[in-house]
Amino acid sequence: MTTPPKGHAIKIGGASLYKTGTSRFDLRDPYHIALTASWPSFFLAIIGTFVLINLVFAALYLVDPGAIANARPYSLRDAFFFSMETLATVGYGSMAPSSTYGHVVSALELICGLTFSAIMTGLIFVRFSKVKPNMLFADKLVICAHEGRPTLMVRLAYGRPGMLVATNARLHIIKAAKTSEGRTFRNALEAKLVRSHLPLLVLTWTLMHPIDEDSPLFGMSEEEVKAADLRTIVTFEGRDHSLASSIFDLKSYSSAEILFRTVYQDLVTTDADRRTSADVRNISLTQPE
Repeated sequence: MTTPPKGHAIKIGGASLYKTGTSRFDLRDPYHIALTASWPSFFLAIIGTFVLINLVFAALYLVDPGAIANARPYSLRDAFFFSMETLATVGYGSMAPSSTYGHVVSALELICGLTFSAIMTGLIFVRFSKVKPNMLFADKLVICAHEGRPTLMVRLAYGRPGMLVATNARLHIIKAAKTSEGRTFRNALEAKLVRSHLPLLVLTWTLMHPIDEDSPLFGMSEEEVKAADLRTIVTFEGRDHSLASSIFDLKSYSSAEILFRTVYQDLVTTDADRRTSADVRNISLTQPE
């Protein structure tokens, strides 16, 4: 088993790329950290921040033993719970500020509490409002004959019951090439599709790229394709009709994930009442050409 490269892993449609020299947690951009953290980490951060703020204000209350009425002098427990009640703007009434110093600290804590609540509410709303694309891509690319010429195909579908409108798809093949100076470059070459736009995506969509003179795969045999360090990137964007929200997703395929002389099994069926349906669970099913 080989040791994975150092650096931060970036997932691109199933492929892992690694980037070094970047910081996963840049404190200058807390908004990005809050939105990209996992849900357990996010809630742990909220709880930790809440406890830390209350500990700081509890320490400030303890500077003046008489700052809180009905609290035991130098009791961190009483000061901490009073701070929680103040920060949350609850104010049960059993403890209250009893000196000018106590009122000043509690006023500062009220401002801090309102700000903290507003920020947390906004972050939670943004995290919940992010729509996951939920696109389904076939596990393998296929190359088969279509209209008398070899064609690269990939099938996709929307994983929700609704439909997508104004959908667009693009196909790029990342291919290494050497310059006349002997340097190696990775070029992202566009693989033109027969149809790159659909007004409605309801069932499935099979993207087709003819392998002609303009194709990055033109002139390559099956052995050359499998031996080459190719990476096929499928990008997709559309708009969910029911959510009124745009979605974007991508899928990456390696050379080993290209099947030759293979076609996708037909998923679309029509019953006796002329009702059309498709079982997207079988989106990856293939059969020999």
